[in-house]
Amino acid sequence: MTAWDALAARRTGVPIFAPGHVWLAGAGPGDPGLLTLDALAGLAQADVVVHDALVDERVLALAGPQARLEFAGKRGGKPSATQADISQRLVALARAGHRVLRLKGGDPFVFGRGGEEAMTLASAGVPYRVIPGVTAGLGALAAAAIPATLRGVNRAVIFAAGHGADEDFDWAPLARTGQPIVFYMVMYNLERIAAAALMQGGLAPETPAAVIASATTPKERVLIATLGELATAAREQKFEPPAIVVVGDIVDRRMQLLGEATAATTKEMP
Repeated sequence: MTAWDALAARRTGVPIFAPGHVWLAGAGPGDPGLLTLDALAGLAQADVVVHDALVDERVLALAGPQARLEFAGKRGGKPSATQADISQRLVALARAGHRVLRLKGGDPFVFGRGGEEAMTLASAGVPYRVIPGVTAGLGALAAAAIPATLRGVNRAVIFAAGHGADEDFDWAPLARTGQPIVFYMVMYNLERIAAAALMQGGLAPETPAAVIASATTPKERVLIATLGELATAAREQKFEPPAIVVVGDIVDRRMQLLGEATAATTKEMP
């Protein structure tokens, strides 16, 4: 018996994955320890796991021996399936009687297009359930020792998608809130949004900012810079997707948190 089996054996009310059903589950930002127990139950019972490129291999390794893995990712600049094709594939697999786990990085309903898939399934009469996951924006901040909210620093946190920066979108209202902004999918438009739009909207070039790449995985990297320097520093240090970008004073608290954690560890040493 594995540790996971032992844990499941102690849990009551484990959800049963019925044939012909689809579960839309979040895999979290990478570390398999951030999976929910319901997502783990889905991996154990699924006949087909339809996953994207952001799902860590360590998570996929937890799928049951009967499961077939099907890649259905969408990555910018690379040939990939359309969202409509992926949604219809879920319908077809379910109608064939399979237990279908649609596994997404982060949370399926936070910039994961899970809502579109759910609407397609509902329209097709396919039974489904949504299993939330740790969204990458919060998981990445926690892994980098940056608090999403902190009393006396911010009252809110804004999540924004940075893809499609050429679309007509006014970033100035976000900048004027004075609240930290957490960007998903922004690396290809980092200079345009960070160096231009946000500063034109009122944020100072000295505003603290960070890039967190491959959060919660062995490849995690963290870059701390000012807003005005962020795009150049990320380019020079070859930061690439998947990455989360956070802009705001909460970034300045990272060193305090790391310092306190280091001090606490030192005190506990014999």
